[in-house]
Amino acid sequence: MHLSPDSVIYWQWGVFVLNKTIVFTWAVMALLVFLSWLATRRLSSGKDIPAWQNVMEVVVTGAAGQIKETTGREPDRLLPLLGTFFLFIATSNLLSVVPGFDPPTGSLSTTAGLSLCVFVAVPVYGISQSGLGAYLKNYVRPTPLMLPFNIIGDFSRILALAVRLFGNVMSGSMIGGILLIIAPLFVPVIMQLFGLLTGLVQAYIFAVLAAVYIGAGIEVQEQKKI
Repeated sequence: MHLSPDSVIYWQWGVFVLNKTIVFTWAVMALLVFLSWLATRRLSSGKDIPAWQNVMEVVVTGAAGQIKETTGREPDRLLPLLGTFFLFIATSNLLSVVPGFDPPTGSLSTTAGLSLCVFVAVPVYGISQSGLGAYLKNYVRPTPLMLPFNIIGDFSRILALAVRLFGNVMSGSMIGGILLIIAPLFVPVIMQLFGLLTGLVQAYIFAVLAAVYIGAGIEVQEQKKI
């Protein structure tokens, strides 16, 4: 049993490595692109709405409502990023029931990459709201002595995002593998169903925490402008 799909290497040339994490990440992205194309190729505003469009509208509407409830602002600017986070993580975790598929979210490199996207998104949205100068001044308020603590706080939140998602996905896979050896009939089925629910919850938690961090950054900048 390998702890991470990073350890399964298909091809390597010097510093360039093609491992299981990269391959399955591409597979998830290709699947999401295909499903998006399938759901949007025949959009209709009439009475006869395709089933794929219904599913897409439910997902988009639900995500937009959750973003507005979490951040207290209109979701148009945040929906593309946060919705992508949720769909990618949820799809990766749900596909773990496919034999031989290791979710890329079980790799610390993947979860760290997602967290870095949040780390970059916070200042991007904050700067776009109030400008670079106002955003940077926030790190030295209420006193310049707070500068290192504010920087450490930003990094610690991103580290927590990465480790939380990685730890939950990896531990679920390990427990399922152990139970498959000990009790190969009924217990693994129950664990797989529980794992699916946990995977959706983890995707939801990651997206909500990202919304909280980004929304808090924007809110701070707005308060400084008042």
